This record gives sequence, structure tokens and C-alpha cells, in this order.
Amino acid sequence: MATKEEISMAGFEIVAYAGDAKTALITALDEAKKGNYDKARKLVKSADSSLNDAHNAQTKLMSKEASGEEMETTFIMSHGQDTLMTTMLLRDEAKYFIDLYEKYNSALKELNELKNK
Repeated sequence: MATKEEISMAGFEIVAYAGDAKTALITALDEAKKGNYDKARKLVKSADSSLNDAHNAQTKLMSKEASGEEMETTFIMSHGQDTLMTTMLLRDEAKYFIDLYEKYNSALKELNELKNK
């Protein structure tokens, strides 16, 4: 049986990695808003790396449980799961909004060029 401490430590690990990813994604959206699309996409890739690390921490525990080991849920693990899932959703939304900012600003530029002719 995984100890409560082991489960909590995995939860802390998931929170830390997902938190790093969330920070990178918020920064990516800020960069996209400024028109720095390449930088924004690099930040999303950085977030993906952190999310993979969080997912790997989660998978270790899931594998133990799948092999029959008993697991006791802890608050920090619940928080970790919540943080990971909401950050994964944020990643998907960030990708969408980066593309949207780029298309919007491109269309706006074209419109202004037509206006100025």
C-alpha cells in the first residue's frame, strides 16, 4: 500500500509541474496578445513539457493502483488532479486563442491597408 505521505508527495509534484505549466500558458497568452506568436508557441511547448512531467507523476500512482495496491486519497492529491486537469484545458484554450489572435491581427492589418489605399 502506498503511504499517505507518498500519495501527498506525488500530489505536490503534480501541483508544482502543473503550476509551472499554468504560468507559462498565461504568459503565452500575454505574448500572443502583444503579437509575439512564436514566443507564445514556445511557451506552450514549455508548458507541454511540464504537463508531461505532471502526468508522469500521476501515472506512477495510477499504475500502482491498477496493479492492486490500495490508495488513500489525500486533499493534496485531489488538488493536484484538479490543477492538472484545469491546466490541460487551459493549454487547449491557449493554443486556440494564440491562433485566433494571429488571424485577427492579420485580418485587421489587411483591413487597415485597404482603408489607407
